[in-house]
Formats: sequence, structure tokens, C-alpha cells
Amino acid sequence: MTDDSDAAPRNPADDTGVSRAGVADGGSVSTADPADRIPSSRWRKRWGLLAHPDFRALWLGETSRGFGNAITTTVLPLVAVITLKVTPFQVGLLASLVWLPWLLIGLPAGAWVDRLPLRRLMVVCNLVSAATLASVPVAWWLDALTFGHLLVVATVIGVTAVFFSTSAQVYVPTVLAPAELMEGNAKLHGSEAATRVVGPGFGGLIAQWFGAAVGPLVDAVTFVISTVCLLLIRAREPERVEPTREESLSRRIAIGLRFVVGDPYLRPIVLYGAAVNLALNGWQAISIVFLVQTVGVNAATVGGLIAAVSLGGVLGSLVARPIGRRWGTARGLLICQFVTAPFALLMPLATKGPGLVLYTLGAMIVVAGIVACNVVLGAFRQTYCPQHMLGRVVASSMVLLHSTIPIGALLGGALGTLWGPRTTMWIMAGLIAPCWLILLAGPIRRQRDLPASYSPAAGTA
Repeated sequence: MTDDSDAAPRNPADDTGVSRAGVADGGSVSTADPADRIPSSRWRKRWGLLAHPDFRALWLGETSRGFGNAITTTVLPLVAVITLKVTPFQVGLLASLVWLPWLLIGLPAGAWVDRLPLRRLMVVCNLVSAATLASVPVAWWLDALTFGHLLVVATVIGVTAVFFSTSAQVYVPTVLAPAELMEGNAKLHGSEAATRVVGPGFGGLIAQWFGAAVGPLVDAVTFVISTVCLLLIRAREPERVEPTREESLSRRIAIGLRFVVGDPYLRPIVLYGAAVNLALNGWQAISIVFLVQTVGVNAATVGGLIAAVSLGGVLGSLVARPIGRRWGTARGLLICQFVTAPFALLMPLATKGPGLVLYTLGAMIVVAGIVACNVVLGAFRQTYCPQHMLGRVVASSMVLLHSTIPIGALLGGALGTLWGPRTTMWIMAGLIAPCWLILLAGPIRRQRDLPASYSPAAGTA
């Protein structure tokens, strides 16, 4: 969901890259001129933002990084289940540690991101992640790999993800003008979803042919490629607004958190995302155990099923903009969730053979709805929030959204151990289906479109 976790919410400024909300609030603005960054209208018409050199570099880097992550998402649990023979609870614990750093350092990370050079920070995160992932196959080759090692790897990857994900969302408006954000977010989410189609299947084949522990090495290489792409971006970051001496770190954190909790649009969105993430990660934590031990499929088939499910993410990224244009961003968001969420109830019905279609279809439609939601909300947050505090707003939102992820992963593992994987799948699917009703608690239900920029009057909406 959400993210951590894109017609488009349009900033009432123009297409020059200057956010009116950012200027009014003393925020920073992009110094790049869109006219200088796109070769010609013919190329732009054919390729869209992929004709934009800086965005193309960002997109290629994120696509490479997403491909590696999709492999690791599949092979790391397979290493635990197949190579180390761990219990379902241990698989849930492993999954939870990737997200636990959001709870521990997410809020201060947002305050730091608002002050640090974003590209430099993302490069450091990439290199640390690459070295950490490379340690898994090395330990395996030395016959020294342990479950404790995997827990450390998951934790380090989680810490770097906090800083990288927050920085990346704040960095996108540096590369793109406000009117380009919807298309940019759609392409980024679409490529991420596409890598989840190819990556898990590739990861399953790696596990089948060479051993699951080789997969993280491929992910390490993709982090290096992402670093090279970041270094190719020419857009200059805006100057950071230095806090006053009296403005402590805790105060800066509190300002961002109050903005999210007090805003009538962001509050129900965050509550909805937290509820979905609880159930979604309970399902994901137990899904591989469910497919391998209960349904009875092999590692290669698991990778293929995860890849097929990820096609839903590609579909969601493609339909988000048309739905927004046809029904409005707010109304379209509600319609999309109303239609897709109940398909979660098909997943626990899966059986070996043709019965796998039920799991695949249910999960695919649910993922499509979530990705479409993320595309819309990603662009909304980047234009709606004051630019000078966007890092804190993103981090505060992500902390609240991700706070339920480790809980859901641990809950899924614990319930899977106590009551079995299929019963746990029913519980999690039953929680996913009605979560969209939370969105009706805010002003979204009364509007066609989400607001294009923040104003104090919105606080009383």
C-alpha cells in the first residue's frame, strides 16, 4: 500500500517546475527547466517522460533496483524455508524486520532528509545495501549462513530503505515539474510492478538451479546500477531550508507528524493504508508457506505465481490516470477500492492445479487496486504538501503506514503456526476486503478530485 507508497492532482502554478504552495510556504523549488530537458515534442509525444534525460535515468535506476528487490523478496524467504528449514513464525519474523526500522527511525529520518543532500544520501543507501546483500551468498558458499545472519541482513536493508524511500519521494519533484508528477509516478509504479512480474520468476529459477542464496547477489548488482543512474542525473537539488537554532529535531518531527494526523485528507488515507498493510503483510508473510506446504507447489512455481500476481501492479499503474480523468481522483479512488478489495476472498480457495487460478486472480486484482491507489496518492502528496516539509510529511505518513507491517507479518506467522496457513489466509483476506470503508470517514467521499495544493482552510474541511 501507499507508499510507502499517482485526471491528476494539478498544482495551480504552471509547468515551470515552481510549486505555488512551496513558494508561499518558503519551500524550495526545482531549478531545472523542463524545456531544456526534453529533446523535442515528437520524442515527448512518443515516449512521454522517458524522453526526459533526468527522469529516464531515475526511472532506469529505480527499475533496476526494483528488479533486484523483487528477486530478494522471493528468494530470502525461500532461503529460510528451504535451506535453513525455519518455522512459519520465523518467516514472519524475517519479513517483519525489513519494516521494523520504519517504527524505530522513520520519524527522525524524515527530519534528516529535509536537511541532507538527497542524491548523495540515496547513493550511500544503495552501496550499503549492495554490500549487505552480497554477504548472503558469501556466507552460503562458506557454509556459514545462519538464520541470525538473515535477520541482520533484513534489518540493515530495512534501515537503508527508510532513508532511500523517503529521499526518493522527495527527490522526484526535483526532477519533474508539478504537472508531470502524475505521469512520472505512474511510470515509476508501473516499472516497479513490471519488475515484480519478471523478478520473482527469475528468483524462483535461480533458487531452483543455483540455490536460493544466490539471488541476493543479483540484487546487490542492481543497487550498483541504480547508483550509476543516480549519478547521471543533472538536475540540481534546491537549497535546503536550515532550521533555526531553537527548532530542535523533536520539534521538526512533531510538526510533520501533526500535519499528517491533523489534515482531513491525509488522516483517513493513512488510517486506510495502515489497515490494509496489516492484513496485506499478514497474507504475504504466510503466502509462500501456504503455497509450498499447503497447496504443494515448488520454488519455480512460487516465483511464477508471484510474477503473475504482479501483473496486477502493471494494470493498476495503467488504469490510474484514465480512472482519474473519467471519474476524478477522489471519486475514482473510492470506486477502484470498492471494486477490487473483495477479490481478496478468492485467495484462500487455492488448490493445486487449476485451483491456483483463484489465488492468482484474487491477488492480482487486489494488487491492481492498491497500485492504482498509490499512483494517485503519490502525486497528490507531492503537490499537496508544503515543499519545505515534504520529507517529514512523507516520513510521518510512511511511519504510520508501515507501523502495522511488522505487526501484520508477525501476526501472519503466529497464526500460521497456531491454526495453519489456509485459516490464516482466510483471516487476512477477510480483513483486506472492507478496509476501503475507512476512506469514507474523510472529505474524499464528497469530492470529485483531491485538492491540488494545501491551504489552511483545508484543515476545517
